Amino acid sequence: MKPYDFKWTKFYDSDTAFPYTGLSLDLAENELIICSTVIDQDNYSILTTRQLMTKKEGQLNIGNIQGATDKLYGDLKGYKDKSITLGQVQLKNGNELKYFIETGKASMVMIHGVRTLIGTTQMTNKQIDNVTRIRDKQNEK
Repeated sequence: MKPYDFKWTKFYDSDTAFPYTGLSLDLAENELIICSTVIDQDNYSILTTRQLMTKKEGQLNIGNIQGATDKLYGDLKGYKDKSITLGQVQLKNGNELKYFIETGKASMVMIHGVRTLIGTTQMTNKQIDNVTRIRDKQNEK
């Protein structure tokens, strides 16, 4: 729901410039940032088309999203008392990776971003083409 004026969370629907300088991102060619929750330089999560990276209290963890599964979406009950929670995915290698979720309306940006990326990595090219065609038809209406 517009306006998208979340405190820490942003999503990038095109080649929008990543607004945060000073974060050391090692992105592959053609890798795009999908969404992020950036609290400060030592606490952030960034979802790209290939990976999920979280720096919590200065400790950076990065995981390839290919083959990952959703584990939790944080503690969103009683969120009015807190502004950040942690979601979690299980990577293909069995390791678990937590990511920041801003509570309230902003929570759906990271949750849906992670869920959608995990889902699309498990789809065939034909399935992706069908979903894209359906979405394009809906946008034409």
